[in-house]
Amino acid sequence: MTTPEREPHATEDPTRPPAEAPVGEEPTAGQPRRSGLRNPERAVRGLGAGTLSLEALVLLLAIQPIRVVGGDLGGAAIGAVVALAVAAVVLAGMMRRPWAWNAGTVLQGLLLLGGLLHWSLLGLGIIFALVWAYALHVRRVILG
Repeated sequence: MTTPEREPHATEDPTRPPAEAPVGEEPTAGQPRRSGLRNPERAVRGLGAGTLSLEALVLLLAIQPIRVVGGDLGGAAIGAVVALAVAAVVLAGMMRRPWAWNAGTVLQGLLLLGGLLHWSLLGLGIIFALVWAYALHVRRVILG
């Protein structure tokens, strides 16, 4: 079976053979697969920072609706929510540090513990723990 001839593009040199993938460029069984990103570390850091920034924003914006709809949200719970939001923003800025990913995981656990202060914080903790777990999964797949 023969392959159909393709027409050369206007900018291609018709006398030159078409470019083919270099031999040996495909990863073997022992080598990690390339992600196709120019800077995979930077992309993964951006994912982590974006996740933590979104979490901080949601936490801060959730204070008033929780107080109005959810009832008793005391000063300690509000302080805890603000502290968690500040910690999320600080960690978002520190994603270049290798320990920041572990600290982000601890932050998710602290938000889940915030469920002891108010049930809605447990709900937010579950949602953001799942999002953070997905970010960790993407990090592991991209960086190996």
